[in-house]
Amino acid sequence: MLAFLGFLTVVLMLVLIMTKKASPLVALIAVPVVTGIIACGFFVTDPENAPGVIDFVANFKSMGKMITGSSGIGSVAATGVMFIFSILFFGILTDAGTFRPIIKKVLDLVGTDPIKIAIGTAILAAIVHLDGSGAVTFLICVPALLPLYDALGMKRTTLATIVALSAGTMNILPWGGPTIRAATALTPEGQQTDAVAFFMPVLPAVLAGLVCVLVIAVFLGRAEKARLGNVALAGKAYVEPELSDEEKALLRPQLFWVNIVLIIAAIAALLKSGFAPAVIFMVFYVLATLINYPKVADSKARVDAHAKSCLMMCSVLFAAGCFTGIMKGTGMITAMADALVAIIPDAMGKFFPIIVGVVGMPASLLFDPDSFYYGVLPVLAHTAEGFGVAAQSVGRAAILGQMTTGFPVSPLTASTFLLVGLSGVDFGEHQKKTIPMAFIVTIVMLVVAVVTGGVTL
Repeated sequence: MLAFLGFLTVVLMLVLIMTKKASPLVALIAVPVVTGIIACGFFVTDPENAPGVIDFVANFKSMGKMITGSSGIGSVAATGVMFIFSILFFGILTDAGTFRPIIKKVLDLVGTDPIKIAIGTAILAAIVHLDGSGAVTFLICVPALLPLYDALGMKRTTLATIVALSAGTMNILPWGGPTIRAATALTPEGQQTDAVAFFMPVLPAVLAGLVCVLVIAVFLGRAEKARLGNVALAGKAYVEPELSDEEKALLRPQLFWVNIVLIIAAIAALLKSGFAPAVIFMVFYVLATLINYPKVADSKARVDAHAKSCLMMCSVLFAAGCFTGIMKGTGMITAMADALVAIIPDAMGKFFPIIVGVVGMPASLLFDPDSFYYGVLPVLAHTAEGFGVAAQSVGRAAILGQMTTGFPVSPLTASTFLLVGLSGVDFGEHQKKTIPMAFIVTIVMLVVAVVTGGVTL
């Protein structure tokens, strides 16, 4: 029954969000709280203190710890701090006019061709995601590209989708979280984990996935081109939008190169320093403020101007922490994993890699990477071995979708909310547009992996 409640929680939440019957903030809190209360009242037992006995009062009190603990809000607290200070950092630089000359230069180079811009977006996101961090990729790509999309009139959902697909495909690399987890979970006892050796057989599939992302980028760019029409695409020069007197007063053109150095230093620190992103953005926010708006009144005004964005993003992030905390704390995620394994017929054992590859991307909406790779995958792989299928093959099929192409649409990953928050798009709209595209990329990679022998049956 816990498994049923788990699936019901996820389905209800997605339906409410995607049909816009409730905001993501409401759905991420209300649905798991209700199903969590039901679970605590009828299905969660304490095997240590009272085996087989359900103590509703104790269970209900424990929900607070589930929500605020290390599996809930505690797991996203640092990301929330990063959200706040990254918004303030990039917001101050935007107010100072740092990105205006860059936008103009880029538009001069690529013209007003949405196809070229879409392709460039995919390539940039793929390069930046070489470090394997979704949060860093979104923090670097979206603030830099969003003004360009707005200037041309391209949809922000197009930006979010392309960046998500490119980052998701690159997330399969050996130093990415899913691949490391899969390789670790399937390494025989007594042997050293070798994520690179585990990954190499699916390298051709990943390259095919990147080509598929570029094709999708061309498709989306052409759709934007058709929507915008000839007015925006007749080669006319980019004209900077007229600023109000208040906005002009905020400009700091004399500090352009200083601010560019700040951005480069922040990116370098994110990639190489080893410090947590939250710490980096706290420090660079202070530097950006002292350099551009040293007066206390000006600094406070800039914080007030961006407070709404900070509040919206962080509230959804902490709501997601509530969701994951209850799902893990009540045991619903574990029960869902057991249920999925149980319903697969023994006769289908030899096709486990195909099954796992197909459901991997959608499974990102149900399971966080730890639960899937350390809980579900070993059981699936062990079962497949009984049918003569290599466990490594099942693992390689899994990384082609589960929390790779699937992570930028999953409500279980904090970086998803960073992407939609920075892009200024609705979470449900992002899911509706990106999920089908991400599934296509996964299927293309799976087919290529089977053909090239990266995934064997």
